[in-house]
Amino acid sequence: MSDLRFPIGKFEAKSGLAEAQIRELIESLSQAPLGLRAAVGGLMPQQLDAPYRPDGWTARQVVNHVADSHLNGYVRFKFALTENEPAVKPYDEKLWADLADARTVEPQVSLHLLDALHLRWVTLLRSLDVEDFARRLTHPEWGKQPLEMFLQLYEWHGRHHTAHIMALRQRKGW
Repeated sequence: MSDLRFPIGKFEAKSGLAEAQIRELIESLSQAPLGLRAAVGGLMPQQLDAPYRPDGWTARQVVNHVADSHLNGYVRFKFALTENEPAVKPYDEKLWADLADARTVEPQVSLHLLDALHLRWVTLLRSLDVEDFARRLTHPEWGKQPLEMFLQLYEWHGRHHTAHIMALRQRKGW
């Protein structure tokens, strides 16, 4: 792998997804907590505190970051479903990942959080009609974007960070 930052490739959104594609993305998103749990399973504290790449986050920070990100994603979906093209507030994920909770809290805490969060989020997503995924959010950097794009982004995000930890394990022989 030439670029350790993107073990599954860079994010690329598609538009005009069919219902079957949306349902597949929802099912994949539902598996994010299981994938992360498997990725960090059996790692010792010093392994959890190893960066997944030079100048990268530790495995611990990655898991805690996914919880932060997916919490934001869930809230963004709720806003988009209850308001007309609401503006989303971005956050500096690097600064969040450097806060004490992201650097020190055991991954199991975030994995439990992700279990509950994804149960709620996936229940919501499964209840939606395909047309609901055309509802839009207004992002200060990306402009107006449909929920269809955000579904793809968060589904990719879970797999992307799981792959970071799995690639670290493979390189280190863990």
